[in-house]
Amino acid sequence: MESVSEMADSRAATNVLLGDLREAHLAPAAVVRFLGRAARRSLTQAARRPRALAELTALHGALYAVAAGRRPGRRWVTTSWALAVLHLGLLEQRTRLTAADALTLMRANLPALPGGASRVSGVLAIGLDLADGRLARHQGTTSPFGEYADTFADAAYWMWFTLRHEPSRTVRVAAVAAWALPVVAVTGLALCRGTMPERPRPVLLRPAATLQAVVALRHLTRR
Repeated sequence: MESVSEMADSRAATNVLLGDLREAHLAPAAVVRFLGRAARRSLTQAARRPRALAELTALHGALYAVAAGRRPGRRWVTTSWALAVLHLGLLEQRTRLTAADALTLMRANLPALPGGASRVSGVLAIGLDLADGRLARHQGTTSPFGEYADTFADAAYWMWFTLRHEPSRTVRVAAVAAWALPVVAVTGLALCRGTMPERPRPVLLRPAATLQAVVALRHLTRR
């Protein structure tokens, strides 16, 4: 069988790793082996895309400088950079980031930036979300990297925003259902099936645009 490190397609390579993990019934040793192989492949894929890696590092370097003295600040930016680097293989045939990717990553890092907790931050996040989606479609630059980055940017930002600013317990519970459960569900499906599922697309399985608007407007108009 072709080794994982030699496989060009990120999804196919990930399916090989997940399939091996499933066959081992998620045994602790298999989990450790899975994480090691996945990390090695991710770093190899990042090294094969030096331009994308440099762009990613430059973007997060700028965000890191701006995030000084804030909470969660630089820890948030560092985590974002590490996760993005480990998923550069999802760019597949592309060797660089697009403007839409940059907007998505900026949205994901809003909690670490000045104004991330302001009254308009929710509205700004929605604007960035609409802008990166429209830009990607217009330029034909969609990729698994962009799609998964969009999903996790929504989950990270809106969970943080809601838990920090929303006083209603009902709305906070709804936020968990809208943004955390899809991520957990996708991860669970991947482990159970031994294959990488498609990005959640049905309305009931993806972050709720309506809830985003409700939370953002409630924060914007709250005294």
